Amino acid sequence: MDSQQVRQKYLQFFKDKGHAVIPSAPLIPENDPTTLFNSSGMQPLVPYLLGQPHPQGKRLVNSQKSFRAQDIEEVGDNRHTTFFEMLGNWSLGDYFKQEQLEWIFTFLTKELKLDPQRLYVTVFEGNTTVPKDTESIELWQKLFKQVGIEAKLGERIFTYPAKKNWWSRSGEPDKMPAGEPGGPDSEVFFDFGKQRQLHEHSIWKDESCHPNCDCGRFLEVANSVFMQYQKQSDGSLKELSQKNVDFGGGLERLVAATNDDPDIFSSDFFSQAITQLETMSASEKYTTNPRPFRIIADHIRASVFMIADGVTPSNKEQGYVLRRLLRRAMVYGKGLGILKQEWAIPLVAAVSQPYKNVYKEVTAHQPRITQVITEEITKFTSTLEKGLKEFEKHAAIHKDFTAEETFFLYETYGFPYELSLEEAQKLKVTIPSREKFDSQAQKHQEKSRSTSAGMFKGGLADHSQEVVKLHTATHLLHQALRQVLGDHVHQQGSNITGERLRFDFSHPNSLTPDEIKQVETIINQKISENLPVHHTMEPKSQALKSGAMAFFRDKYADTVSVYTIGNDPRQGWFSKELCGGPHVASTGKIGPVRIKKAESIGGGVRRVYAVLEKP
Repeated sequence: MDSQQVRQKYLQFFKDKGHAVIPSAPLIPENDPTTLFNSSGMQPLVPYLLGQPHPQGKRLVNSQKSFRAQDIEEVGDNRHTTFFEMLGNWSLGDYFKQEQLEWIFTFLTKELKLDPQRLYVTVFEGNTTVPKDTESIELWQKLFKQVGIEAKLGERIFTYPAKKNWWSRSGEPDKMPAGEPGGPDSEVFFDFGKQRQLHEHSIWKDESCHPNCDCGRFLEVANSVFMQYQKQSDGSLKELSQKNVDFGGGLERLVAATNDDPDIFSSDFFSQAITQLETMSASEKYTTNPRPFRIIADHIRASVFMIADGVTPSNKEQGYVLRRLLRRAMVYGKGLGILKQEWAIPLVAAVSQPYKNVYKEVTAHQPRITQVITEEITKFTSTLEKGLKEFEKHAAIHKDFTAEETFFLYETYGFPYELSLEEAQKLKVTIPSREKFDSQAQKHQEKSRSTSAGMFKGGLADHSQEVVKLHTATHLLHQALRQVLGDHVHQQGSNITGERLRFDFSHPNSLTPDEIKQVETIINQKISENLPVHHTMEPKSQALKSGAMAFFRDKYADTVSVYTIGNDPRQGWFSKELCGGPHVASTGKIGPVRIKKAESIGGGVRRVYAVLEKP
């Protein structure tokens, strides 16, 4: 099956089970500073998993655009990507383990026609606070028995600790911040190894293996999370008032399983890009050296989706990740002998092709996407040249490189280990072994993860008083900007912590000091008027017709959450926006607001920082 068939089968299967199909949220989280990207389908749904009613009901299904920056270094094997689609279905306090596991097993074996003999499952083994998931074990044994398979523990069903079979956005229970939901999960793996005569050619046929050994023989294709706990401020776990199901299945991996091919880069997502790269390469072929082909194809695809959702290359946050992807792709392109600066243009078209009928923003913005990527490649050409000169200079003086110096070249100039090795061979100098370089990279990754984890200390996820005030203030800021600058102003993104709000909006010119003062005056005037803040659920068409503003108007469900500030029957409302909340009850609770800074972030987008004034 191709990707469109698998995606459609999944959505239709759960639609037939009473699920409402909801659109994918953008890659960039709206009003959520806890993370740079949406990395799973549940992320935009956290308020509803915590009990807020969803306008579409208690059963939801979608395919979510996702990105995981922590997997950049993993790309190159047969199964890891940075960007991916996560097929998801949710029960918000409705069905639970029995229905979920039965439906997933049916979907995999009946709809996708995967051989149940090649499916293996894992469950949570339990710890001192959460018991072993014996219920899931018993359910899986019954389901396998129905197809004539005796599912024994340690043979067909495996138990693992929280590191493997617990899911939350931030990982294991001890890493979860207060307020974060999570729970034990049950994963399904597809075996590409020796199961039938047909698979005697498998490279793993003689290996003793298990699903979570990460050798590549087993591919995780489904993960049912039973999200029933919430982390408390004292470090304990408390059961949620509603038990939720949060399912995630990587579309790319499911396509690979249906095609009985462990290489996800052989699927229709990447096949055109791989062919294009082989055409442009001087001598390399995918079959003999797949790693650089996989890295380039993955990084260009992820870059296309980032740019389509408004990200531009920079040295901060999402822009930094985008820049890193493009520069890594270029370095590996150089290794393949692809030197022309316009080399990315046909690749953009190739990776976009499978999505033309699914994510129309990719097609609509393709000229801009191509322009952004081409400009970044042009800029990096000089950086790469500087890196080569630095390498040559160091080699002439010191001859040998330490692991720290080799990693510095990677971090500063984008040199992967392979490029340093290639240059070292040319100049007849030595660099450490690969293990020492990887050790340095690992230290850097751990530091990055620690920094990212720190982002969970603030943000809408904890619904702190300061964040709620600033969140409401963004609505006042948005409308004030439109009054001062014009109706062309539209929100492009926001980031809110307990200390400040950051608001991005479309506007071609720099803000003058007088314009900033006018905007600030309007905001504080509306705060002093103590306007009421109302929350309603409305049909999307009705809300938009009434003048409500929408961040991504094509991405909302048919029924939407609307916040209106001010309801004077003579003067009307001041601000009305589609938003998930939360907000203060009236603007007087916000307190004085001061705009600290206004700047350009490129592409006709401006950024404003504002804080709450201390009494």
